[in-house]
Amino acid sequence: MAKLFSFPNPVNETSARIVAGGAVILGTLFAALGSGWVLAALAYGFIARVLTGPTLSPLGRLSTQVLTPLITPLMKGEHRLVPGPPKRFAQGVGATFSIVASALFLSGAETPARFVIAALVGAAFLESAFAICLGCIVFGWLMKAGLIPEEVCEECNNFSLRSLATTSSQA
Repeated sequence: MAKLFSFPNPVNETSARIVAGGAVILGTLFAALGSGWVLAALAYGFIARVLTGPTLSPLGRLSTQVLTPLITPLMKGEHRLVPGPPKRFAQGVGATFSIVASALFLSGAETPARFVIAALVGAAFLESAFAICLGCIVFGWLMKAGLIPEEVCEECNNFSLRSLATTSSQA
């Protein structure tokens, strides 16, 4: 059971960016269509990824088990590995935004719900297109402020431990 509720560390950045692209697509669909079902799928995905990494997330599974392996030959098998805790924090931020949007949507405030998801889409787009993880940046600020203990992510706190390691086997 402990393995089910775990999050990968390190995280394959290629997979993370693919997942972010999926969040962009789902969020854009919700903003355009106002479909509660699309919003539910978006919220479920973020919650599932916070709790279990890609294990119970359809988008996470598609990314790590299908799409990343498909594009690996194009990347010559090289993927950048990044620390997992900031990515999990970022998924938590996405979950929070999608839950808030869901509550707004269910209370009849559809336009504010669309604006919340538009903000989420903006952040997910930055991650997907440019590998700029706003949640990861905030995580770093919270570590510097002492609100997140250094032990949570030693690699995040100690730049000398950061690696530009590559792999083709870990997604």
